Amino acid sequence: MVLMPAGLQRAEERRLITDMLARLGRSRRRAGARTSDDELLRRARALSARWLDGSPRPSSVRWVPAMTTRWASCSPGSRDIRISESLRDVPAYVLDYVLVHELAHLVVPGGHPPEFWTAVRRFPRTERAMGYLEAYSRVLRSDAAGGEGGDGRGVRDGSPEGDDGDGLGDLIGDPHGADDDEAAGGAPSGARP
Repeated sequence: MVLMPAGLQRAEERRLITDMLARLGRSRRRAGARTSDDELLRRARALSARWLDGSPRPSSVRWVPAMTTRWASCSPGSRDIRISESLRDVPAYVLDYVLVHELAHLVVPGGHPPEFWTAVRRFPRTERAMGYLEAYSRVLRSDAAGGEGGDGRGVRDGSPEGDDGDGLGDLIGDPHGADDDEAAGGAPSGARP
């Protein structure tokens, strides 16, 4: 789906679409190194060392089929991180943010308290990546609902019990902890469907 400003001439629309497709092609070529699970694990370990003092040490980081309610999930007990295939084509800084977010669950398990967000915000492009994911989520929901919008939910992805699964609200929630369900007396945010 491509959204265009109203009132553009057809020739201008075609030129813009051609330009966008060329950019997407270049982006996919640059992202080629991200195609394997081994590369994803190497990337996560490098991000851990750079932004989280190397303390989170995932045992595995792998791509999984597109999840309907989550971008990624982390099981602190096994130290496994799963990244949705729907993130394969996002810009590198967005994937890096999602990885840092999941790595932070290995340091501060059990939701998104303020100390969790302190760790995540060490990554300098956190706010920008959160904005990208918010917009990307709207596009995916619109596509899933046949262009009509929708809630983007659907069935659960079947992640293991006890994991810290991160959907849109978890990855772009209030980094100061105001969105934390536990603070409001509810279940940990990672437990939401």
